Amino acid sequence: MPRDYYEVLGVSRSASPEEIKKAYRKLAAKFHPDRNPGDKEAEAKFKELSSAYEVLSDADKKAQYDRFGHVGPSAGPGGFPGGGGFPGGGQVDPEMAQDLFRNIFGGGGGPGAGADFGDFFAGGGGPKRGKGRGTRAKPQPETVETDISIPFLVAATGGAISISVGGRTIDVKVPAGIEEGKKLRVPASATGSADVYLRVHVDPHPYFTRSGNDVSLEVPIDIPEAVLGTKVEVPTLGDDRLTVKVPPGTSSGGRVRLRGKGINGGDQYLVFKIVAPSSVGEKGKALMEEFAELHPQDARANVLWK
Repeated sequence: MPRDYYEVLGVSRSASPEEIKKAYRKLAAKFHPDRNPGDKEAEAKFKELSSAYEVLSDADKKAQYDRFGHVGPSAGPGGFPGGGGFPGGGQVDPEMAQDLFRNIFGGGGGPGAGADFGDFFAGGGGPKRGKGRGTRAKPQPETVETDISIPFLVAATGGAISISVGGRTIDVKVPAGIEEGKKLRVPASATGSADVYLRVHVDPHPYFTRSGNDVSLEVPIDIPEAVLGTKVEVPTLGDDRLTVKVPPGTSSGGRVRLRGKGINGGDQYLVFKIVAPSSVGEKGKALMEEFAELHPQDARANVLWK
């Protein structure tokens, strides 16, 4: 005689439909043939689980099972009137078991689909999934969330990235200006298994920094350039280079704005940083002392802490 269905799923007789479903999901994921190729014992356990869930997830069949067990009034080979829907004396054929698994987990791939984004069932929590309306309702499509890193320039100017889902490579369009923490949706029609939501992390750039749609670039200048003014060539997001005038008397932290050279019409700011020489020699020192005498200045005249 088959094992008690409640024992098969590891739940009590007072278990709710959701508890029964949760127990089946966990065990079916463990013993699914896709995860245990060639393992006859796992295949048998999966069929047994599917048989148990087929009965306990159906209110009418469960009521009969609770009353009569595996052998009910006018029972056929499967233990229910007319055989109870279990072909072959209570055994579930592989196709029926696969269909049952798909009805529970949605999509067409089972736990192997989208495995590039991690084990859907690890730790019992897994990724977020769509909610159904009870065990008899049509299941909603699965959803999977995962993190993905995008190069700074792709996030700023837009482009495409490639991801791997269930063994297939998919190009995902990245809109220009996407920000840290935003999500990109890849529909199930593209992945072949589930809706995938990509939580964006933007990689840092070697020299650009970003604030909203504005970008900044630190530009080192030496003391003579800061005092006398100069021209410097700087890069922009569009991979072109511009020659920009540095006004005489520029201090560290001084900025020049390049209109429209940021993200989606934002601006690019050049932030100047004065770099002092590490040594000047005796002659250089004398010249600097002479310069200080000619142009006396209190650089800390306006600090709040003075």
